[in-house]
Amino acid sequence: MLKEILEQKKCFKLICGAGNEDVDSVEKLVAVYAAAGCKFFDISADNKVIAAAKRGFERVKQEQKKYLCISIGTKNDVHFKKAKIDKSICLNCYKCVSNCPQKAIDTNLIVNQEKCIGCGRCEISCPTKSIFYEEKKMHLRQILAELILDEIDCIELHVGDEVDCLEKWEILRKCFSGMLSICIGRKKFSDEKMIGILEKLLRDRKPYSTIIQADGSPMSGGVDDFESTLQAVSVGNLIQKADLKQYLIVSGGTNSKTMELSKICSVDINGVAIGSFARKIVAKYIDRQDFWDNQEVFDKAVCEAKNLISKLFG
Repeated sequence: MLKEILEQKKCFKLICGAGNEDVDSVEKLVAVYAAAGCKFFDISADNKVIAAAKRGFERVKQEQKKYLCISIGTKNDVHFKKAKIDKSICLNCYKCVSNCPQKAIDTNLIVNQEKCIGCGRCEISCPTKSIFYEEKKMHLRQILAELILDEIDCIELHVGDEVDCLEKWEILRKCFSGMLSICIGRKKFSDEKMIGILEKLLRDRKPYSTIIQADGSPMSGGVDDFESTLQAVSVGNLIQKADLKQYLIVSGGTNSKTMELSKICSVDINGVAIGSFARKIVAKYIDRQDFWDNQEVFDKAVCEAKNLISKLFG
């Protein structure tokens, strides 16, 4: 069971990207990390993406149980925005193209909305501020009606707006009997406000029926050093001190140093969720045209993924 993995305090969760609807990428990522020993996968709340993740599982033919978590957004959450380009002020410098980690922007400066995860790197690189974002609307009742909930092991709510979050949480509590997860960080809230929101959400939850995902610096884990993961550990430390009696994992800037830094800082976590860094280290393999046909390429990607998990948990 998922609880058993969390209680072992060696839970590795692969974040494919809450806004990542690129089914080819998801299938490859899931296959690689499943073959490397990952059991917990975070994906977009979309039937096509869920089907892609299942195909990834089938590719590696392992008997070990795999657990799927789908991500649900609330208003103002950074994980659910999509980039747009205002070509009337664009200089065609193509900095956005070269800086997009998802390769979501083509040479015609058109953003592939399925690939875009709203990381903001294109916006930062743009000299004319011609890039803006549109928030992906998430109608929760419709999403839940379209999904086969028996196929889902965990639903994660990303907190961007308190009111919207509380409303959606109430719906999830009533409609879903599996593990619930809350992804929250300092991007939108002060420390006091963040803990206050968590206390409201957990008021009617049994002890250890919920995962709290402490989100340090969302979608920033491109570098493998202590500084990049410091915010994740810091937010985890804050939540640990609140003693909310739920499972605690960290995300946002996480990398192979996260568990080591957590131990140094005496932050007792149940696991680490890694997105940007985990995707980056296998990108050169999964982007190849011969990925599925060349066993050596697949094996090298799996080796990179195994090394990451090993560095985290030994």
